Amino acid sequence: MMKVCTAVLPSKKLVWLMLIVFSLLLESVALIYQYVLDYPPCVVCIQIRILLVAMIVISLIGLLLRAYMPSRFVGLLALLAVSGVSIERSWMLLGTERGFIFGSCGFDLGLPAWLALDEWLPFVFKVQTTCGYTPEIAFGITMAEALLAFFSVMALFIVYLLFVIAKPAV
Repeated sequence: MMKVCTAVLPSKKLVWLMLIVFSLLLESVALIYQYVLDYPPCVVCIQIRILLVAMIVISLIGLLLRAYMPSRFVGLLALLAVSGVSIERSWMLLGTERGFIFGSCGFDLGLPAWLALDEWLPFVFKVQTTCGYTPEIAFGITMAEALLAFFSVMALFIVYLLFVIAKPAV
């Protein structure tokens, strides 16, 4: 019987393309809600958009360097870190929406001057309102709840991929 190396899965194009497509899909949905459905983004929403762009960039690099085990491992760790921060931002958004986190968010993204995304691409990264609520997506599920669920599933999937890489050949 032929030995199957379980480290193959993250070396496949499909895994990295799937991560890119899901991130692009979420970015697209955010822009549709902003420009078509007229829901202006708050600072946490824009921070989540920036994290999605980071996921896209990391996944593109992972796609290009997927043949190398160390780059796959580092790429997945970076994606896990971005997913973790995205979970925290989604939790903050949900907490602000539901009232179990008390705080205020203004119009400052907190980015350094050399990374002025809100000035370079204001149609994507400009904060237009304060935090308070997110729109309902469907069936009573708000955008904050959907983001929290999505990023949690994404983190679990990445942890699974990391275990697949670490598992020895069978």
